[in-house]
Amino acid sequence: MDPNTRGPEEYGQDDDGGTPRPRPSRDPLTPDFGQHTPALARTVRLVAGEHLLTVNPVDGSEIELCPPTEIPERPAKRTAEQRAEAERAARPPAPAGTARPAQPLLGRQDEREQLVRLLARGRSVRLTGPPGSGRTSLLDLVAEDCEDLAPDGVVRLTGFRRTSADLLHDLFHAVYDAPRYRPESADLSALVREIGAVVVVDDLDLGGAALDELLDATPECAFLLGATPDTPLPSAESAVEEVVLTGLDRAGGVEVIEHAVGRVLTEEEANWAGDLWFESEGLPLRFVQAGALLSQRDQLRAGADAVDVFGVFEDARPLADPVDGLAGAGEAEEIPLPSLGEAAAPAPLLAARLSAAARATLRFAVALDGEVPHQAHLPALVGDTHADAALGELAACGLVSPVGTRYRLAAGVQTQLEAAGYADDVETRAHSAAQHYAWWAGHPSVTPERVCAEADAVLAALVVIVPTTTRTGEDEESTAVQLARTAAPAFAAGLRWSAWESSLHEGAEAARLAGASADRAYFHHEMGVLALCGGDLDRARSELEASLALRGVIADKRGTVAGRRALALVTDRSGDVPGLAAATAGEEVPDARHEESASPPRGIQAVLPTYPPEAETVVARREPAGPPARHNRGGLKSLAKRNLVAAGAGALLVAVLGTVVTLGATSNNDANDPSDRVGVNPSASTGLDDGGLDSDTPGDDSGSADTGEATSRPTDPGPDGTMGTSDDPSPTGEAEPSSEASSSHGSGGGGSSSTPTSKPSSSTSPKPSSSPSTSPSSSSSPSTTPPTETPDPTGGTPTGDPSTGTSASGTTSSAPVSPSRADSTPSSSGSVI
Repeated sequence: MDPNTRGPEEYGQDDDGGTPRPRPSRDPLTPDFGQHTPALARTVRLVAGEHLLTVNPVDGSEIELCPPTEIPERPAKRTAEQRAEAERAARPPAPAGTARPAQPLLGRQDEREQLVRLLARGRSVRLTGPPGSGRTSLLDLVAEDCEDLAPDGVVRLTGFRRTSADLLHDLFHAVYDAPRYRPESADLSALVREIGAVVVVDDLDLGGAALDELLDATPECAFLLGATPDTPLPSAESAVEEVVLTGLDRAGGVEVIEHAVGRVLTEEEANWAGDLWFESEGLPLRFVQAGALLSQRDQLRAGADAVDVFGVFEDARPLADPVDGLAGAGEAEEIPLPSLGEAAAPAPLLAARLSAAARATLRFAVALDGEVPHQAHLPALVGDTHADAALGELAACGLVSPVGTRYRLAAGVQTQLEAAGYADDVETRAHSAAQHYAWWAGHPSVTPERVCAEADAVLAALVVIVPTTTRTGEDEESTAVQLARTAAPAFAAGLRWSAWESSLHEGAEAARLAGASADRAYFHHEMGVLALCGGDLDRARSELEASLALRGVIADKRGTVAGRRALALVTDRSGDVPGLAAATAGEEVPDARHEESASPPRGIQAVLPTYPPEAETVVARREPAGPPARHNRGGLKSLAKRNLVAAGAGALLVAVLGTVVTLGATSNNDANDPSDRVGVNPSASTGLDDGGLDSDTPGDDSGSADTGEATSRPTDPGPDGTMGTSDDPSPTGEAEPSSEASSSHGSGGGGSSSTPTSKPSSSTSPKPSSSPSTSPSSSSSPSTTPPTETPDPTGGTPTGDPSTGTSASGTTSSAPVSPSRADSTPSSSGSVI
């Protein structure tokens, strides 16, 4: 068909002219901004000691004993190429823009040679110098000279806010290729003991016993430690050499300034540099900043021709009022040299002549406690696409210095900028940085290692905004809580556990202030898991129980399961219950705790005290292999003890019931026992409308109801040959019925009968005697009321024995006497059963 000719199909009809078909929907011109399926949470599995940890940022991390198949092999050391790559990653990134020549290190040749000699002999050295003395630059040069001294090369670490344990783990991961593995203390000590390297640690914060712990754990390493004078000293037993850095001489200071300016100083400038050397005590950083001041002065003197090609200084605010026409040399001399006070605190003056992006970066650094965000984050934070070049400006002016893999404000710059008003909007800047980091850290494309590189800036933002957190609405989320929720799992997965712990504490406080119970439960759960990994079982238990209490309030089912599993592991590690006695805590029984068994349903309570065997089977099936626990306050022992007690109680109950039945079966056929007066076929008196005694007619006794021949029934008819007469002999060893029994069977008046004791007839229901030793009744009271006979319903004459008051059919000739009336007659024994 011609595509230009409209056929039936284009109008929604079939070729056969049938029912028109609906048109296919057109693609939307605008993207669908509706709610999509949320992305899957980024979970990371790592091995921490003997535990397998699954970092779950949604419901909380799950921890369990590491299965044998998940236990990693012994890690291998990195090759030379891998060590070189790790060393490059440990250095701070180069600033964006045109590469600038490195600043030469002047006047440090003697210290450099001394450090290399000590390290070559395997000695550890502590290089002490004030901030701004060029300590970091000297350490870099010495590290380059010692690359071939040790088998594992040179390892660069940062000691800024790091503990001895953190440094040991950093050293382990720098030498060994062990991703997603954090060994426990014993394994870590065994692994780092085999490391032979020159370890360069700058910005050390340790001293005394903590430093001794680091040195003792690595006997094959030689340490080059950079510290400030206020850092704690090593102990006397550590045998650490001390090298002190002093300031430069006057000639060295002038040479540093001339290298920064790129020309020889004039006599006026040389005198100005001499005054600065006297005031700064020869610190190299002060001469670098002084050279930056002279460079800015030269650019201002040159006018528009000295402006950077990329417009770096086009929006800079000069120190003095701009002078019209800076072409003449005479007019250029009107820009004076900075005063000695400005040279002593040059940060505000240097910042005032920088670009707007550089000044905004300084404000963020002041708000983040001196931490300069990575240059990749500056365009988003500042709002300028070229803001990444601001880091180069700050580094050239000496306002920032490298610390580990990042940059911080140089020594004294923080205080100087705060005095100049750069701290007026600290909370606003910190809040903006927190929002950016919360979005960035939670993005699926960002690896945990990149988040760990920005850990100090993230934590600094949290410290500022957490105290300002207020209660939010139902559909709102606190920025501090959101940042902690996204950054904490990344710190855990990146094995930066000191930052993980700090973020959890800050997040828990922010969640408390914001009234976010779910987030608060998450942070307490994570702190419990972290404490469990560190071996602090008491703290782990308290944190996990607090998390479970909060999750019980909000009915967080999945989080409760994860928390109860972690708590069961804590219980197992602490030895409270042998094995995983609280394994059922992971099931859907939130009210049953590991110390006590849950109450069975009402249907099961009927069969107590027997306990179902399934509970013990479940616990035994989930019990890990290992030595038995020392403290048994519950679990299998308690369950076995309860089963033993219950079985004993059941056996005692059976024994008691058997005794009662046996006593009843072997008891005497006492005439006063009410139960003996009721035969197998009890009689019923004639009612008003009965018309007879059909209900009293005994049934067929030939069936199973017959209990056999009673021992008290006469077997000898006597001389007359007729059973039931007065000449029949009494049974051997059996007492005759008492008068009370005759009275109760033959008298309806309830009084005592005067009829003497008589033998039962052959038609009377037998009453077996269970005790032949029962004494016969010896007392009978005369009765004046004769027994009345009930007429035979068939019209005949009763043929029964008139002395017993029964008919021939075996029915009682009078209405039965109530048990109370019958029991009122005392027996000869004086006891009534």
